[in-house]
Amino acid sequence: MGKVAIVGVGQSTFVRSYPGSIRELVFEGFKEAMQDAQMSTTDIDASVICSAPEYDKQRSPAGVFAEYLGLNPQPTFYVETLCSSSSTGLKLAYSLVKAGLHDAVAVIGFQKMSEISSSESQERMGRGADIQWESPFGTMMPAYYAMYAKAHMKKYGTTLDDLALIRVKAATYGQLNDRAVYRKPVEFEMFSDPENRMAGPVASPLRVGDCCANADGSSCIVVASEEKAKSFSKKPVWILGVGAATTSVNLAGRDLFTGLSVAEKAAQQAYQMAGVGPKDIDVAEVHDCFTIAEMMAYENLGFANPGEGKELIRAKETYKEGSIPVNVDGGLLSKGHPIGATGGSQIRTIVLQLRDEAGNIQVKNPEIGLVHNIGGVGLYGNVTILGR
Repeated sequence: MGKVAIVGVGQSTFVRSYPGSIRELVFEGFKEAMQDAQMSTTDIDASVICSAPEYDKQRSPAGVFAEYLGLNPQPTFYVETLCSSSSTGLKLAYSLVKAGLHDAVAVIGFQKMSEISSSESQERMGRGADIQWESPFGTMMPAYYAMYAKAHMKKYGTTLDDLALIRVKAATYGQLNDRAVYRKPVEFEMFSDPENRMAGPVASPLRVGDCCANADGSSCIVVASEEKAKSFSKKPVWILGVGAATTSVNLAGRDLFTGLSVAEKAAQQAYQMAGVGPKDIDVAEVHDCFTIAEMMAYENLGFANPGEGKELIRAKETYKEGSIPVNVDGGLLSKGHPIGATGGSQIRTIVLQLRDEAGNIQVKNPEIGLVHNIGGVGLYGNVTILGR
């Protein structure tokens, strides 16, 4: 079959508490993507709805959204891989189009985290681990990533200052992103001030400033066949490579000193499929739910050798003007993390970059972009490579 392209992208503003219904929230991202693609609902052959259902009060939201968005009687599918749900949805949509089953598919990610309390949210996140052997002991997401941070520091000499530099970068660009939850400046000195909230402890060694925030939001990506893409879009962005992997749900079955194996394996698959390597990537979005997650991504994706990710951030190589710009939209650390919408937001950023439509965060002349989206504590890993 022919190539597969992304012809439309959309995203709601990410907020801490969305005042409307989930239908209205999803419509915001969907409307922008459809206007971007210059398509109508009758042009969409199928839809893929993506979220983490433990946060949803609505059971089987796919059918609800298909009705509300005017996508019936076209088929709709529901996909869940925790925080990587909408990049998994993109892979499904790519497969459906590549197989010739559909010509245009809308991938819709959403989450309204504010429908439940913060303590309920943390409890549900804990259940992303094995409910028999791990989560009953009370381990939460920050604690899991704190273990990875301690392992990285022990093996490679990474410091708290290195992690703080990642948050400073995120805030540098988050201030420029009108769709982000957190748009305030973060100064390096804040982390050494015990009175500053950024320095407050969460799970040693991680502090408040090392952690992203929950958010409400939606995203939409419209995927089309080569023939349809050329008829609808003047700037189609092509899906060059997709990779995915899973690993042991229990951390006892992993080596914490090597980062996230799913990211490494998914990247290898995506690079091979696209026929490119790490040095060919001009701009990247990585899953920075915690500062240590971005640090590990540098290394798992091959942007730096193991243990040398800290050198990239120290030298500002992952800033917009650097050799490998990463998360120049502020990342999850600034945008917030509406679980099911996160991957779609990352994909939207890279599509805008490759179309030279990213405004004041535009990287100079990017040809190839990469999206790294992780589900759970490195349980699922998706890497997508896009090109002009």
